[in-house]
Amino acid sequence: MKIVDVRATTVTVPLEAPLRHSNGAHWGRFVRTIVEVEADNGLVGLGEMGGGGQSAEDAVRGLRDYLVGHDPARTEALRFMLANPTASLYNNRTQLLAAVEFACLDLQGRHLGVPVHELLGGKVRDRVAFASYLFFRYPGADGSGEVRTPAQLVAHARELKERHGFTVHKLKGGVFPPDYELECYRALAEAFPGDRLRHDPNGAWSAEEAVRFAAAIEGLRNDYLEDPTWGMNGLRRVRENTAIPIATNTVVVTFEQLAANVRDPAVDVVLLDTTFWGGIRQCVKAAAVCETFQLGVAVHSSGELGIQLATMLHLGAVVPNLSFAADAHYHHLTGDVIAGGPFRYTGGGIDVPDGPGLGVELDRDKVAEYAELYRELGGYPYDRDPGRPGWYPLLPNSDWADPAQGGPVDLGGR
Repeated sequence: MKIVDVRATTVTVPLEAPLRHSNGAHWGRFVRTIVEVEADNGLVGLGEMGGGGQSAEDAVRGLRDYLVGHDPARTEALRFMLANPTASLYNNRTQLLAAVEFACLDLQGRHLGVPVHELLGGKVRDRVAFASYLFFRYPGADGSGEVRTPAQLVAHARELKERHGFTVHKLKGGVFPPDYELECYRALAEAFPGDRLRHDPNGAWSAEEAVRFAAAIEGLRNDYLEDPTWGMNGLRRVRENTAIPIATNTVVVTFEQLAANVRDPAVDVVLLDTTFWGGIRQCVKAAAVCETFQLGVAVHSSGELGIQLATMLHLGAVVPNLSFAADAHYHHLTGDVIAGGPFRYTGGGIDVPDGPGLGVELDRDKVAEYAELYRELGGYPYDRDPGRPGWYPLLPNSDWADPAQGGPVDLGGR
């Protein structure tokens, strides 16, 4: 089997409401690039990456000369062909590599008639558990869906728990002052006394503020505190001053960083992202290192549609030391590009696909619909907040949003 073509299509899929975070916001939709790798036997493998537009599509198409004639089963060679770590200063293709690796694993599975998890050693679980992944949200296009107050946050979490069965709740913070987010976090703990919690301010706090917040929540049922401050040394300072496990998806995303963390621990839990690490196989390797050194692992979400969610499910299926429920933005979406509609949660988890390859197919009508929507709306600045014109993030942050401010925001006609 040899690769004969590679194609890229940018789509934008609406969210229920704009999602706020410490660096800005998702402006009411996700922009993603669908990657298709075609083989000489007529099979097409599917991949996905964040962002889109002409530059992203050109970057994917720019790999065509590397890929045509390559055997998609040679995924280890692919890593050096596309994202050789010694050339990373000049050639940062990690996310491109991930999207192509997804498609190549999908091709292999389709060719052999087996799911990707069989190519990765076989699954050890049939279902991957997920956290609710709660955001502070602006109102959606219809004026509903705002999450700003503790009461709104609890109501949203309760609705998600009733609909999907979540028993773990993650709050994406770094938006409002730490004391206000502490009030919100405690409201979640009081509302769901038997459930587990985690907080992620996206590295927006100083180490001192993070230590103070950690001390205030130590009596709660915390899974971990994720990226409470920025940088490995900052996280190490926080870790040394709290009994709560510290997690990251920002400062341990390469094997060199993982080795540094083993030698001088800064985090207890490594959140493995199939995009940020450069593919599913890299995450499986990293999980094995974490198993050896008894570090916790979880599956991280970088804002996925159904193709990437499938990669997360296959990863979660084969990692024996998956210590925590996975993250997913997925339940904030109003649609998807995969045939049969979005994956469904049951009992707080999603069943691992058992069809050939990744186990998903494109709904071509939906791809066309969302590609046209992208052409209509374009992209948006991830690192800006539509409710605060002229604002940009600082680290550590000292310019918090005002919790009293709410209502609709100007999305620039989008």
